[in-house]
Amino acid sequence: MLGGTFDPVHVGHVVAATEARWSLRLDVVLLVVAGDPWQKRGHVVAAAEDRLALARAAVEDVDGVEASSVEVDRAAPSVTADTLEELAAPGREFFLLLGADAVANMPTWRRLEETRDLATIVVIERAGDAHAEPPGAGWRFERLSIPRLDVSSSDVRARLAAGRPVDGLVPPAVVREIRARRLYTDD
Repeated sequence: MLGGTFDPVHVGHVVAATEARWSLRLDVVLLVVAGDPWQKRGHVVAAAEDRLALARAAVEDVDGVEASSVEVDRAAPSVTADTLEELAAPGREFFLLLGADAVANMPTWRRLEETRDLATIVVIERAGDAHAEPPGAGWRFERLSIPRLDVSSSDVRARLAAGRPVDGLVPPAVVREIRARRLYTDD
């Protein structure tokens, strides 16, 4: 599970998902789009349904990676432990894919202690990133190194707002969907 606001999704997200799937031999990686990202209220630009559509477009032709609406469909704030419990099934094992910045933010999560028992944390590290550590004892924890791609959702939004191209930074299907939905521009 790779969760996030995906505002918008970009090639770094897709690379992280595909590399994790291959390296960890996972059946599937879910891009879980935050419906109500309570820690980012007031900072999310696109509506949850639009961000979900972009995530679906990003992975429509990517084997073993799917966009999930589980948090978008929920009427409550997006909480990782709630999502893991909702997706749980007998014999299902979860790997929670997190960047170093997200791991550093974990102490602020709601239901953090319950999350520890629900998933293995996989810290996705890019060349040059500081090593992140779990937020305490008892966590199942792995590291995964991926290629460094210096792309961020905030940079993509800024480029779009300025009328600059984002080709190569986001998958082509996402570029088309952003244009069709007239997202991230003042038009």
